[in-house]
Amino acid sequence: MLKSTLQKITSRIKQVFSNTLFLNMLLISGISFLVKLISFYKETLVASYFGLSEILDTYYVAVLIPSIIQNVFIGTLKKLFIPNYITELKTTQHIGSFQTFTFFAITTLVVSLTLLALIFVAFFLEMVFPGHDQAYYHSVRSQFYIVLPCLFFWGYSGFLNGLLEIKNKFFISTVSQFFTPVIIITCLVFLKPFLGNMVLVTGLTLGSFASFIYLLTMNLIQKTIEFGRVKINSNIKMMLQQYSPKVTSSLFTGINPFVDQFFAAQLVVGSISAIQYGTKIPAFTIGILILAIGNVLLPHFSKLINDDLHKAYQQLFKILKIIFIGSLLISICTIILSNDIVRILFERNEFDTKDTMIVSLIQKIALIYVPFYLCTLVCVNFLTAINKNKFMAWTSFWNLLLNIFMNIILVKYFAVYGLVLSTTIVYMIASFIYVGYTYKQFKITFNP
Repeated sequence: MLKSTLQKITSRIKQVFSNTLFLNMLLISGISFLVKLISFYKETLVASYFGLSEILDTYYVAVLIPSIIQNVFIGTLKKLFIPNYITELKTTQHIGSFQTFTFFAITTLVVSLTLLALIFVAFFLEMVFPGHDQAYYHSVRSQFYIVLPCLFFWGYSGFLNGLLEIKNKFFISTVSQFFTPVIIITCLVFLKPFLGNMVLVTGLTLGSFASFIYLLTMNLIQKTIEFGRVKINSNIKMMLQQYSPKVTSSLFTGINPFVDQFFAAQLVVGSISAIQYGTKIPAFTIGILILAIGNVLLPHFSKLINDDLHKAYQQLFKILKIIFIGSLLISICTIILSNDIVRILFERNEFDTKDTMIVSLIQKIALIYVPFYLCTLVCVNFLTAINKNKFMAWTSFWNLLLNIFMNIILVKYFAVYGLVLSTTIVYMIASFIYVGYTYKQFKITFNP
């Protein structure tokens, strides 16, 4: 009996470790874990140097607009590029044309959005973040101008990353994540006396540039880049048709942090920084799995859907169960240890005991949404692969309205904690909607 049980366990372990999807996710999770550890060390340095200060608040405001542009507009193009490029490989194989079109689309997008961002910061910053003195706005603008070139580096890096992921070069693509935190740490340790308050944005820009150069070099070595004359075919048309609903979905989702920072900016100084620190641990957990889930599952689902849609759904539901249960256990353990984690990681110099208590409570609230957020992310990748972007656009719109409404209500009673509580509730509701809709699509397709 014991021998039979051991044989079954051994066989199951061998089966799991022979699964290419599992191995790729494990590889990226491992590398991402190392990247996040380095990033956490960076955050401890930042906390030590700046605490919950106005300087750090202005940094987060300065990088907010470029981050939204990257996540919403540029990142969306990458997510649509991967499934449609895979379809191109399986059909007409005009990859040179497809790559050239995508490259020019990224360039046009980045240039246009850069100009809009400059106009926004120049004329509307005081209107969106009212109630501060001119020194505050000057600090935001000064840092914003330094970080703005990152839009170009992020745009082209996303394109180059996509090419590597499609060819299953996950290790090479994920290594690019090391450059930014390492260079920011280097700037903090060695260049802060010279760079002053510009040290963080300078490190961010230099790190983004280094990551772009690395990815470009790796793509040239792997010979993945193949430009050619642009010919608009059905796959390019499909990518263009899906861009509008997909970017709308990403926009409504990406605006949520902007909304939270808008409300936080109306509270006491340090509220923005408190939210940022309080969500570091949830972001650590999510960040590791986002790279593993997003970078591996999108190309995997895109390939599998073309070959066997029923099998793709079966894998999706199995992955959802594993991720929810696993991340739920991690979240519960982290909530229990929350106070000690914040104290060990951040409490030194400018970051005092009072800051620890504030950040720890925010962290506990935010950790609740981790399992739900990850399940939503898995469904988003699957629905992107089957081009259900209109549904996601409408869902994101209603989630945004719900977040704004709940922020208005909860901030009156719970101040900065209410903002995080609102986000948590919205993520939980969104998870049920996305999983339910995905299951409904399965039933419609295979049980009409």
